Amino acid sequence: MHTNVGWLALVLAAGSAGAQEAAMPARETILVRAEHVIVRPGHVLDGAQVLVRDGRIVAVGTDLEAPEGARVIEGRWVCAGFIDPWSALGVGGDSIGEANATAATRTVDGLDPFNLDHLRREALRAGVTSARVQLGPQARIGGLGAVVRLAPGLAHEEFVVSDASNLWMTAGLSQPTGGQFIQASEGVQVQGPERTPDPFDRAEAVDRIVSLLQAGKNYLIAQNEHRHELEDWTKKIAEKDAELDKEFKKAKKDREKAQKDAEEKGKKFEEKKFKDEKKPQAPRFDEDNEVLARAIDGRIPLLVGAERAAEIRALLAGTKELGRLRLVIAGGSEAGSKAAELAERRIPVLVWPMPLGRVRPDELDGHDLSLAGRLASAGVQILLGSGGRDPAATRDLPLLAGLAIAHGLSRDDALEAVTIGAARALDVADRIGSIEAGKDADLIVLDGPPLETTTNVRFTISSGRVVVTPEN
Repeated sequence: MHTNVGWLALVLAAGSAGAQEAAMPARETILVRAEHVIVRPGHVLDGAQVLVRDGRIVAVGTDLEAPEGARVIEGRWVCAGFIDPWSALGVGGDSIGEANATAATRTVDGLDPFNLDHLRREALRAGVTSARVQLGPQARIGGLGAVVRLAPGLAHEEFVVSDASNLWMTAGLSQPTGGQFIQASEGVQVQGPERTPDPFDRAEAVDRIVSLLQAGKNYLIAQNEHRHELEDWTKKIAEKDAELDKEFKKAKKDREKAQKDAEEKGKKFEEKKFKDEKKPQAPRFDEDNEVLARAIDGRIPLLVGAERAAEIRALLAGTKELGRLRLVIAGGSEAGSKAAELAERRIPVLVWPMPLGRVRPDELDGHDLSLAGRLASAGVQILLGSGGRDPAATRDLPLLAGLAIAHGLSRDDALEAVTIGAARALDVADRIGSIEAGKDADLIVLDGPPLETTTNVRFTISSGRVVVTPEN
């Protein structure tokens, strides 16, 4: 019997959930004072303060005073909490190995907010407050991803930032064969060999993605046509109702006269029949095509895992006419040859700047730590993530960003890639990613500039709760 480890863990943890929530720090009114507040990359306020109340940032400025009873936190630098847009931290063991998802499958249904607390806390100590997690990250279709906070013990409304942040697909990635995902002390690990797709597999994978998108486009066209037909039908019905109402008295007299004439002539009276306007039939509902249509219409981004130049080239060609599609390429090891087109079409690349050594999957042969810098220099928007395979890797996100910086990516571009850039790409920039009034209070207080190797996180604030201090 198939059992979802994520939900099983929730059941097993139910008895202790109350204790975990009780141990969670309460929301406080907080005034953060810092020598430098990075509102967003490139915009820094010196000698500034950030006021937090009820889990939200209520004010940012240089002349704010602490309200009575507020907690005051001081530090050298303050910035928005880091976001890992390609993480595996929070997905249950069975869910991360899911191979049979469809476009409408929701990652949020396979999340486990209670597992791997030690990895969550280590990520928070590194300044990573949120992450995009994905069911079946190796599957051809992974369904709808979710953006979640990493602080353990949060209630659902705080834990889940977005339950449908993106649609996920992959093109030509190695698949485990004969292996399985297991829950180990350091996270979910895969045991067993990997099968490397041959060129025909890779071509078929891209063709499948393009075919699915075309099906979503056709479904969207049918929906739009039905909406216009329904508007026309409603207008016609309203006009007929108005006409009938206006001519009701005349019609009644004409009917009485016609009925009397028929009786005098000994004929049977027959009512005049009016042709009904048939209500347009809506297209048959399909939950997978509903999600695909949303992606085609640009209402959610489509993230596609693609590494080799051939797959990236075919993917760009197959989506060129889909003007509203918000495509993001995840991985993109060989994306350099298409940098100009990626920049022109404003297609971000989600880079995993991990040193891989000699043993690596075949599709990562072209992997290079300078990729992020080279693409950014060509005008491509860069996002930085921990690869979506190992839950333990999210705690290393600042280190990975530092590697990208050391190999050519500017510090501002790197900071944007793990804060507001990631938030915009995943449609959560109205809530997280920068320090602005009205946004959720996900902040980190540091003893030096963010993403420098000598900088330490002193305080981490998640949804208005102080979850990391110098003491813990």
